Amino acid sequence: MSETNPAAAAAVSAEAAPHRYTAALAAEIEARWQDFWEEQGTYEAPNPTGDLAGDPEQAAKPKKFIMDMFPYPSGAGLHVGHPLGYIATDVFARYQRMTGHNVLHTLGFDAFGLPAEQYAVQTGTHPRVSTEANIENMKSQLRRLGLGHDRRRSFATIDPDYYKWTQWIFLQIFNSWYDEEARKARPISELIAQFESGERPVPGHTRPWSELSPRERADVLSEFRLAYASDAPVNWCPGLGTVLANEEVTADGRSERGNFPVFKAKLRQWNMRITAYAERLLEDLEELDWPEAIKLQQRNWIGRSEGARVDFSIDGEHITVFTTRADTLFGATYMVLAPEHPLVEKFTPEVWPEGTREAWTGGHATPREAVEEYRRQAAAKSDVERQAEAKDKTGVFTGAYATNPVNGERIPVFIADYVLMGYGTGAIMAVPAHDTRDFAFARAFDLPMRCVVEPTDGRGTDPSTWDDAFVSYDAKIVNSSGEDISLDGLGVTEAKTRITRWLESRGIGEGTVNYRLRDWLFSRQRYWGEPFPIVYDEDGVAHALPESMLPLELPEVDDYSPRTFDPDDADTQPETPLSRNEEWVNVTLDLGDGPKRYRRETNTMPNWAGSCWYELRYLDPHNGERLVDPEIERYWMGPREGMPHGGVDLYVGGAEHAVLHLLYARFWSKVLYDLGHISSAEPFHKLFNQGMIQAYVYRDSRGIAVPAAEVEERDGAFYYQGEKVTRLLGKMGKSLKNAVTPDEICAEYGADTLRLYEMAMGPLDVSRPWDTRAVVGQFRLLQRLWRNIVDERTGEVTVVDAEPDEETLRALHKAIDGVRQDFEGMRFNTAIAKITELNNHLTKSGAPVPRSVAEPLVLLIAPLAPHIAEELWRRLGHRDSVVHHPFPVADPQYVVDETVTCVVQVKGKVKARLEVSPSISEEELEKVALADEKVVAALGGAGIRKVIVRAPKLVNIVPA
Repeated sequence: MSETNPAAAAAVSAEAAPHRYTAALAAEIEARWQDFWEEQGTYEAPNPTGDLAGDPEQAAKPKKFIMDMFPYPSGAGLHVGHPLGYIATDVFARYQRMTGHNVLHTLGFDAFGLPAEQYAVQTGTHPRVSTEANIENMKSQLRRLGLGHDRRRSFATIDPDYYKWTQWIFLQIFNSWYDEEARKARPISELIAQFESGERPVPGHTRPWSELSPRERADVLSEFRLAYASDAPVNWCPGLGTVLANEEVTADGRSERGNFPVFKAKLRQWNMRITAYAERLLEDLEELDWPEAIKLQQRNWIGRSEGARVDFSIDGEHITVFTTRADTLFGATYMVLAPEHPLVEKFTPEVWPEGTREAWTGGHATPREAVEEYRRQAAAKSDVERQAEAKDKTGVFTGAYATNPVNGERIPVFIADYVLMGYGTGAIMAVPAHDTRDFAFARAFDLPMRCVVEPTDGRGTDPSTWDDAFVSYDAKIVNSSGEDISLDGLGVTEAKTRITRWLESRGIGEGTVNYRLRDWLFSRQRYWGEPFPIVYDEDGVAHALPESMLPLELPEVDDYSPRTFDPDDADTQPETPLSRNEEWVNVTLDLGDGPKRYRRETNTMPNWAGSCWYELRYLDPHNGERLVDPEIERYWMGPREGMPHGGVDLYVGGAEHAVLHLLYARFWSKVLYDLGHISSAEPFHKLFNQGMIQAYVYRDSRGIAVPAAEVEERDGAFYYQGEKVTRLLGKMGKSLKNAVTPDEICAEYGADTLRLYEMAMGPLDVSRPWDTRAVVGQFRLLQRLWRNIVDERTGEVTVVDAEPDEETLRALHKAIDGVRQDFEGMRFNTAIAKITELNNHLTKSGAPVPRSVAEPLVLLIAPLAPHIAEELWRRLGHRDSVVHHPFPVADPQYVVDETVTCVVQVKGKVKARLEVSPSISEEELEKVALADEKVVAALGGAGIRKVIVRAPKLVNIVPA
């Protein structure tokens, strides 16, 4: 029984050992110390204003701001995979406190989101009611784990006092523009002043600013604002009744939530002009202590590329393309526009031009019919599907021709789904001889090809004989001469420079940098989100609500769901829940120029909004007058040595947020920094991605998951209710029927055991499988620790004041030194191994443990198992908490080995092993080795040609 259920075995033997560390005792100890910590405010981190003013000793401490990624309060509660990162940050935070830091560590809740709204639709329960219940349940589960959070600083994004400031930040962004010359955001009022004074011309208008109507002024400013509404192609998901950001659409063109089809549609939506910060977002990555894989994902998502913009003319008007290969302009034999390109309709004629090939028309009677049909087909595909290299290339001729600016050649203009509006200008010059996708399209539509980059592989210069395009950045340009420009004979780089200068000199192109990054779609057609603090006047002009009207709270509605449609019906339009509350939507307000009627914005912000700035609220959570006190923000997040952009000292969470939350939060921080609201230009200086706790998923013959706890293993096979099932390692979750809750493990072994097991499973950044049977190993460690200090029969402390022997001193100080290094590097699994080794050394000796060893041992394990550490520390006679007690420091004399083993080789073969001092000199080591009797025998009187010494571990003797 003790092997399979030690907790039960401990209960059976309670009479013989009434003070044994059992699950029941662990539960009593843990509850008592959790209450103590809460009553004493043990984890409350003082701020520099007020709290630290009268405490010079505390004020002198270095600070450490440690954060977890925002949890979402699910109705299913936690399973054991969820707390992995929370326990890790708690261990690290506890260690930092014990090494003299003022530590801010707390946790809030990212509580707006689709699940609560879906639950409200199903049950009629207000999302706030279910969400707050979920939060309370999650708080209880987290408290039971003994997490050392400053609970004064906790909040949820659904708190009006919180989202008041989310709305306020939106308005700062709305009322800002990006000054390219200054490379920073500035108040929109400064731009208006430039228009009013004539310092800056009003784009698109010949009349002065004072003569423009309010609608015209609003339209001009919308082209500059960092938050703006526009009619633009969006990802429309009829099945959810909402639009989605690019990052919320899966690779196969479906919604991340619900797995519904996503279509391209043109709708009026709010956007954030994150593209203005593309270069700064790239540059500042270099100064962040982030995993290289995450940096790479952000670089790729931003997608910087250098090239040129080139103007082609169509019917006397210009259409601009972006190309990274301007050196191949003479090879452009057709153009392709994205189906969504706004100029497609304008350039599409009523009838097919004379000589149009049948293959180009798609079998349609008119260009307009062909274009409309193809656009409908393209809207039903994801961007990934459209760009797939292996798929057949499709498209239709628009009926229009463009003029190539370098040679005056008329080239046909197509639309094709492999060109996206989300990259470049949504138009490309096609050089089929030297681009794989263009080559495939040209072959499919029998379009001409021209070789302008001389092949170096012997294939010749006639593309009609090639199997694929020739792509090279290290070849000579050919067939590229015009009336006043020739690139022939130049290398690619030189040719790019020459053609770009030529284009610029004629005003038909320029060298430029392009980004893959698109502006952030910021509207959702949902109820359960932050309302926009925006109203519209009778002319449709958007007005910001004054700060005095914030927060704008969500109204009550009868129906929480947006109108959803047939998931496959792309020809639908959003209808939001807020739009149904006429009393809330249509209001009379005085915005400074007398009472007027306005219409509120009926979209809500995406769930990402609240998590874009929550690190700042942790600093000053009860400030109702400003976003954050500047002195408090500088103290916790301001720039300092090694952190030029400031930010949180350690941020732990999943790698899946690389281009969603992390990129968005960086953008918001930079805007707030530019406007002078904060001193930190980056939100998170150091990022650590924890791995995932996995679990076996068992599926029956239908592929349906069955309860993992009820599966039996027989002869290497697995059975559920007598039926053979398959086993595969995967995620843990309620739907997979393999979830193990922390409550179960805490009840059976205690929270400290769960904490130890999760930290001992392997390196923190690596995924690992959960094995409930293995938890017992850490439970036994705690039982042995307890027995080394407490008599199980009497409950008395058994430590003695005798001096430890040298072997024990060495074991102790090596453990201290190693655990310190491991904690610094967040290698908690190896730290536990070292603590276990020291504890086992004490157990095996059989002698009472010296106090001078027992106390450091308790302190070593305190960050990992805080409850038992507090209990043992108190039983050892201390009145202070281990939480703020100094962490042990190793004595160097006991860390260095007294002797090391030196290998002596003769003719490359080991002949002796010597125990020598680690500090032995090479000369002394050579003498000792040559005098060894085994070495003398191996030499057999032969002379010595050479002795190679690598003190203190190797001597290599080469006989004459």
